[in-house]
Amino acid sequence: MGTDTRTLVQQLLKGNRRAAARLMTLAETMSPKAHAAIKQIYEYTGKAHIIGVTGPPGSGKSTLVDKLINEFRKQKKRVGVVAIDPSSPFTGGALLGDRIRMNRFATDLGVFIRSMGSRGSLGGLAWATHDVVRILDVLGKDIIIVETVGAGQSEVDIIKLAETVVLLTVPGLGDDIQTIKAGIMEIGDIFVINKADLDGADRRYVELQAALNLGERQQSWDPPILKTIASSGEGVEELVTAIQAHHTHLMESGEIQQNLERRCSAQLETIVEHSFIRKLFVQTEEREYFLHLVRKVSAREIDPYTAAELLILRLVQPSKVGESS
Repeated sequence: MGTDTRTLVQQLLKGNRRAAARLMTLAETMSPKAHAAIKQIYEYTGKAHIIGVTGPPGSGKSTLVDKLINEFRKQKKRVGVVAIDPSSPFTGGALLGDRIRMNRFATDLGVFIRSMGSRGSLGGLAWATHDVVRILDVLGKDIIIVETVGAGQSEVDIIKLAETVVLLTVPGLGDDIQTIKAGIMEIGDIFVINKADLDGADRRYVELQAALNLGERQQSWDPPILKTIASSGEGVEELVTAIQAHHTHLMESGEIQQNLERRCSAQLETIVEHSFIRKLFVQTEEREYFLHLVRKVSAREIDPYTAAELLILRLVQPSKVGESS
């Protein structure tokens, strides 16, 4: 790299955008240097309002995010955006490149946009998204918008990261009713019918309202249903007002701390799970033992559950795994 991690962190704390970009690259490549950096900056995080924007392909997420940036900038808010794109199967890089669509903010120092490939991660989020969000937080962004891959019901992972989740849907996408099934309905704090100038917008509103009435939400917040036409900016100001109202509700009700603990729990589980899996597939000795168990399972010598137990035992207490395994 040419610059050590500690220097990059010091530059980040001073608001250096280039240092932020380099740390984000380290995070995306799963470099141990990125983990070291997060350890150093973590105490400075927790200031930004993290907003998730999710929904099915074709719902206009990127266009809406572009308009949201503009509205927040009118309020003098510093905005960071993490746009998760589908990954190229050849390079692992982002295919769509949301920064191209939001190019008008390229010279605005109050805006930092980062496109990331999902790299096969489920739930619409890349593995490194949490770290990139933390870096943006320390960079001094007041608002951080995370736009997920349009992947239907796998989008639920956004709740592990965002304080406010904006769920988009649009009329006229055929069998779009899947987007308002229970699993998705439970994660939305604000529902948006985008492209509301299309036929069927009123019907979509009724469907959403009915689905919300049938749901069993635990929070005291009553999710609003808004209509927008992102291409023209219609309804976006009202959406920003609703986002800010939700944040105020979280602060005043005390739910923000409960949500924080829930998100931290989910993040910790993810880190532990990924660390175990990475150890299995990166360390040669562990990889060989994994393949050894695969062969035993395929030969019906042991069952998959026993093999999994042996793997866990080997990773946690390797001395207790006997030669017979």
